[in-house]
Amino acid sequence: MRVFTEKLTDDGVTLTAYLPDYSDEMKHMAKRPTMLVLPGGAYMFCSDREAEPVAFAYNAQGYNTFILRYSVGKEKGVFPGPLEDANLAMQMIVDNAEEWGVDTSKIAAIGFSAGGHLCAALATMGKIKPAAVVLGYPCILESISPILAGPIPSLDEKVDANTPPAFIFHAAQDDCVPVEHSLAFAAALAKAGIPFELHVFEKGYHGFSTSNNWVCDKQEHVNYLAHTKCWVEMSVRWLDQRFNQ
Repeated sequence: MRVFTEKLTDDGVTLTAYLPDYSDEMKHMAKRPTMLVLPGGAYMFCSDREAEPVAFAYNAQGYNTFILRYSVGKEKGVFPGPLEDANLAMQMIVDNAEEWGVDTSKIAAIGFSAGGHLCAALATMGKIKPAAVVLGYPCILESISPILAGPIPSLDEKVDANTPPAFIFHAAQDDCVPVEHSLAFAAALAKAGIPFELHVFEKGYHGFSTSNNWVCDKQEHVNYLAHTKCWVEMSVRWLDQRFNQ
């Protein structure tokens, strides 16, 4: 696997690539589907728990993955600054598609919490939109702004006919970003006739990421979240159907 980091701006925005090696035994994977990973962190930081564990989960399914560590903090992390970073990341991936083995028709993005807001913004307002998005317990509504680095737009209001399909998951018990955020985005997609899949888990707390030992502090948390870890497999299956894998 090739692992390297590209500097996108002079003030700390980076794109880290995890590119599985090419093999003559897998010629059909000379150009791979790709996942751009947007960690959460309230636009104040980029969560490590929603970075490499997620990237590796999709690597294991044959994806190129890229982690964007976008602008954060009460000065740099105010929207739309992070969206400008995501636009730069998408442009870099497309510009280097040949060298990096990227199938440009199969570029998806995944985001969690505030990173989910960024991912949904890329889908609705981005200069280069991904072909599909995966949203994990995303911030969608403007009402959540007080707990973030700065005010955000309500992205359910930005959905239109050009918005790509979405796979959305959330926990009904989330007491940080209420499930209404995912429901509102799904409702907007339905109204616009955009394909989507929505999974609301009865139990689970905010920020459960891949729900395994890697991201959970205690075994009791792993046990409690055992039913939520299936979102990875379900999202891959959904993406494979969209990408005709």
